[in-house]
Amino acid sequence: EVQLVESGGRLVQPGGSLRLSCVASGFTFSNSPMYWVRQAPGKGLEWVSSINPNGVFTYYADSVKGRFAASRDNAKNTLYLQMNSLKTEDTAVYYCARDSVGRVRGQGTLVTVSS
Repeated sequence: EVQLVESGGRLVQPGGSLRLSCVASGFTFSNSPMYWVRQAPGKGLEWVSSINPNGVFTYYADSVKGRFAASRDNAKNTLYLQMNSLKTEDTAVYYCARDSVGRVRGQGTLVTVSS
């Protein structure tokens, strides 16, 4: 059974930083591209980032490019999202996923950016 468990979300002030984590199990993580998607209040799922299986290649939505960085530790079956210079519009539930539209995703972790 595929399991994806996110953590690290909390309330943070604008301009602050957070690092999200996602522990994966039930599939061969080291062979799998992984994704971060998010859902802001009242909106649909939005792709945020992709990372290839060895972590060399990463891709980002224009809205987060230059502020967010995805990485992975295949020895720990863990995916990360470092988020810097956070804005109020980054407020959302963040999910790690096995596909770019979030069909297979975890339970999510809430990030609230507010003063």
